Amino acid sequence: MSAFPAPPLVDIRDLSVSFPQHDGVVQAVRGVTLHVDTGESIGIVGESGSGKSVSCMAVLRLLRSPPARIEATALSLGGVDMISADNRQIADTRGRVAAMIFQDPMTAFDPVFTIGQQIVETIRVHRAVSKAEARSEAQTLLTRVEIRNPASILDSFPHQLSGGMLQRAMIAMALSCRPQILFADEPTTALDVTVQAQILQLIKQLQAEFGMGLIMVTHDLGVVAETVDRVVVMYGGKVMEQAPVQDIFDSPAHPYTRALLASMPGQGGGRQRLIEIPGASPNPANPPTGCPFHPRCTLADAQCAAAMPAMSQTGPSRQAACWKLA
Repeated sequence: MSAFPAPPLVDIRDLSVSFPQHDGVVQAVRGVTLHVDTGESIGIVGESGSGKSVSCMAVLRLLRSPPARIEATALSLGGVDMISADNRQIADTRGRVAAMIFQDPMTAFDPVFTIGQQIVETIRVHRAVSKAEARSEAQTLLTRVEIRNPASILDSFPHQLSGGMLQRAMIAMALSCRPQILFADEPTTALDVTVQAQILQLIKQLQAEFGMGLIMVTHDLGVVAETVDRVVVMYGGKVMEQAPVQDIFDSPAHPYTRALLASMPGQGGGRQRLIEIPGASPNPANPPTGCPFHPRCTLADAQCAAAMPAMSQTGPSRQAACWKLA
C-alpha cells in the first residue's frame, strides 16, 4: 500500500477567470480553490452569476481563450494539467476523465443530426470501435438511462424528444466514454418536478454503479440535500463556505449560507411569507471591496468592507471565509 494519499481527481487552486470588455474587465471567478476525490460527490451552490458554471467550464477548458483569461496555481483533471495541455490532450481528457451534462440539452445537441449519430460519434472519437459496435453500445446506454424504445430514439432528432428524454440522452452520451467524473450543470433546469426527481435519482444510481466522482452545479439547495456528500457555497466569484452536506443544513457557518437556507420555501408548517436576501448580487465588472457579501449582510462592519477574510477551518472538513465566525 502506498504511503502517500491519492491525488485529487479534480484539483483547482486559486482559479480566476475574467473577460476583458471595452469598458472594463468582468471578474467572473476570483480565487476559487476546491478539490474532488475519486468517487466523491460535491455540490456547488449559489445565486445566478456566482461563478459556479464558469469554474466548471474553466477546468474543462470549454471557455474560448481569448476572450476568457484563465489563471490558476493548479488546474488539473485526473492528473492532467489543463493549463499547459495542448488541444489533443484536452480533448482526450474530456472524454476519458471527465464529461459534462449541460443545463439545456436542446441547445447542447446538434439539431441537424440524430441522437444516435451524435452518441456514436462521441464514442468513436475516444475509442477504437466500429460504427456498428458504437451504435450497439449507444443503444445499451439509452436502455441504462431508462429510455424506452432505444433503437427508435437513436434515429430521432433532438426536436422530436421531450426535455426529460433529451436530458436522459445527454446523460447517456456523457457516460459513453466511461468518465471518472461527471459535471452536471443544472441538469434539471426546465423539467417538471416528477421528471426532475427521476433524473436526480438516475444520476446518483449511475454514479454509484460506475464509481464516478460528481460535481453538481445548482442554485437549488434541495437538490444538493439529496445528491451530494459535500457542498461548496459560492458568491460573487468566490468560495464562501465548504462543508459536508449535513453540516451545511444543520449548522451553516457563513451568513450567506444561512441566508440561502432561510430563503428556501417550506421551512416551516402552514402559510409563511417567503424570506428574501435584500439587495442584489454584485456586479462582476465592478465587485465590492472586501467580502463580496458585505453590502447585503446584516452583520457587516467596516472590516468586512475593507478586506476579504481568508478561508478558516471551522471544524472537521469544514471551512468558511467570514470575519464574524464564532
